[in-house]
Amino acid sequence: MGVLDGKLRKLLEDTIEEARQVAESGARRALQSLAVERHEPHPSMSPDERRLRNRLRARGRQLGDRRDRIRGDQEIDRLTHEVAYEQWHRMLFARFLAENGVLVEPRSGVSITIEECEELARERGVDPHALAAQFAQEILPGVFRVGDPVLDVVLAPETRQALQRLLDELPS
Repeated sequence: MGVLDGKLRKLLEDTIEEARQVAESGARRALQSLAVERHEPHPSMSPDERRLRNRLRARGRQLGDRRDRIRGDQEIDRLTHEVAYEQWHRMLFARFLAENGVLVEPRSGVSITIEECEELARERGVDPHALAAQFAQEILPGVFRVGDPVLDVVLAPETRQALQRLLDELPS
């Protein structure tokens, strides 16, 4: 395998930096919508959202985010970085796997292209890029830890679209 051309390396570096900023901003908003930094959950949160919130707070503490023992509020800086990193890399891996013919639809065990993944997503009524990322997560459990709550965070559509645009701008 050869070394990346300087222009391609610079494009990749710039894209990754922009993706990091977009992903971290979106991750922070998603965590705030789940009240991860607050002492109490939002009253309108469902039981599933409350469980995810608790798991995320625990994960944040594992990462080193501190909780104010008196007020109960918690930092989310490290957790924000972790969510952003995992979400972006799951999307990046999905594209890499698809372009190399090794993105596998888990039910059938058959390798699929991004176009086939888009067709499956239409049939299932889900976002095609999220579905591809889910497939990447399922076939790479050593990379994307099963049960990790950071992978259960749903980024806002505008964040996912911005990240997907950055991915689409990278040459094959």
